[in-house]
Amino acid sequence: MKGLILAGGSGTRLRPITHTGAKQLVPVANTPILFYGLQHMADAGIEQVGMIVGDTADEIRAAVGDGSRWGLRVTYLPQEAPLGLAHAVLIARDFLGDDDFVMYLGDNLLRDGITSFVEEFTQHRKDTSGVPASAQILLAPVPDPQRFGVAELGPDGEVVALLEKPEIPPSDLALVGVYLFDPSIHEAVRAINPSDRGELEITDAIQWLLDNGHRVRHEILRGWWLDTGKLTPLLEANRLILEVLEPAVHGKVDEHSKVEGRVVVAEGAEIIRSTIRGPVAIGANTRIVDSYIGPFSSVDADCEVIASELEHSIVLANSRVENVPRVIDSLIGRHAVVQRSHQRPRATRLLVGDHCQIDIDS
Repeated sequence: MKGLILAGGSGTRLRPITHTGAKQLVPVANTPILFYGLQHMADAGIEQVGMIVGDTADEIRAAVGDGSRWGLRVTYLPQEAPLGLAHAVLIARDFLGDDDFVMYLGDNLLRDGITSFVEEFTQHRKDTSGVPASAQILLAPVPDPQRFGVAELGPDGEVVALLEKPEIPPSDLALVGVYLFDPSIHEAVRAINPSDRGELEITDAIQWLLDNGHRVRHEILRGWWLDTGKLTPLLEANRLILEVLEPAVHGKVDEHSKVEGRVVVAEGAEIIRSTIRGPVAIGANTRIVDSYIGPFSSVDADCEVIASELEHSIVLANSRVENVPRVIDSLIGRHAVVQRSHQRPRATRLLVGDHCQIDIDS
């Protein structure tokens, strides 16, 4: 079985969360989101991965390399425009050949990975007592199914239809961004037409399979799942990963500092006259001076936090927070500077990138 990871360019879901680069490289607990997907592939026994890349291809290549750190062989498959998830399958045809494969959206984060999901599909494909499934989808109950692709189940519990963002959902079962397919999906993606938004939708391709007599199995997700496309779920993902953090202090903590709870201090980091209250992850070569870092925060590598308080927030690499009394529920991008200025006249001075939100205390 092969793997196909959508790491940019494939559809509107995959817009960068900030202007700083590939959204899938935004770290959760100081590990890029994309790396969790690659590890899940490796854990499921997959060795060959095709990675769909768009205009952030150089950043993705620099971060992932050849995939050998996960025991994978990664092949990069450029997509010239965001033409949809089914289009990603279309351009990956030569790489996939006639193998079964798992398709994984790179901005997803699943607590339990995909190993059992892959094993179920493999087992049912080998079962000769019934109709083998041509596809398997992962579903999760959600409170707002109208925002997602939704599955409709028949009286026998089998999938009978898929609807994309329906006004009146037939169920609360949303499609999680992990799919398993046999080679029949290649005929399906060639047969469908672009949707109203100009994309080849994977839901339409799966519906084509259903309409043409193919069986589509489903599994219900039991652990948590987050689509990390916006700030709130990204912070939630950071919280959930940090909650299971194994404490490890490899950097320096001076005698005037306190480190409490689940805290990781990476090699080369320094904690000086500061309090760190976990769960917290501090990246390599980062300096925390005269500051408080509160629960559910991660500060990436090569950062400085000086005379400031930070809680329930993510700070990306090479950034500095200085003399800021209270930062909460925030994402600070790479190479950013957040500081209290003493310039006159007093004013709020901002350099703000695309798709950002700024909340200012009056």
